[in-house]
Amino acid sequence: MHKEKKHDEIKQNKTKDAAEEEKNIKNDNVSEPENNGDNGVRLEEKIADLEAEVSSLKDQYLRKLADYENFRKRMFREKEDAVKYANSQIMTDLISVIDDFDRAISSSELSRDFTALHDGIEMIRKSLVGMLSGKYGLEAMNALGSDFDPNMHEAVMTEQGECKNPVVTEEFIKGYKLRDRVLRSAKVKVCMPLPAGADEKDEPVKADA
Repeated sequence: MHKEKKHDEIKQNKTKDAAEEEKNIKNDNVSEPENNGDNGVRLEEKIADLEAEVSSLKDQYLRKLADYENFRKRMFREKEDAVKYANSQIMTDLISVIDDFDRAISSSELSRDFTALHDGIEMIRKSLVGMLSGKYGLEAMNALGSDFDPNMHEAVMTEQGECKNPVVTEEFIKGYKLRDRVLRSAKVKVCMPLPAGADEKDEPVKADA
């Protein structure tokens, strides 16, 4: 009898231990999904944040790209306008000269005075040369009597004479410089040194074009 009682107690303890173990297993199974659920929520939130950041960066990139494209188009238009209207100032100044010529012609038609017309044209020329020189840096080159310089003179005729170096003896068309740059070479006749033992009877020779 005592043995049976002890056997029942052992059996009851085993049953109790088994129940507690089953309860613990159930608790573990319940807590794991809760933890997995929390991790899933945090992952979804992180993905949402990254997607929002990517969308923001994409929007910034598109705005910068649009700004750059507008800037490029504006610079192109400004450059095109600068080339197209580069001569606006000098054209405005030359219009005034045209006005002076128109007034001189109208006046001469009424008076038929050649001297007045000549003086008027001379004044217009002086005004034009002064404006181009003072405002734009145009400078006439005085070639007559100077040593021949191929960078500034174009020899259209030559002759031989008593001189040590080639010298400009006649100026057919005046040359001009724009500040330090030759704008148009002067067309000139050049006196060339005589060869040793030659006399000064040679006719002028037209230079090759």
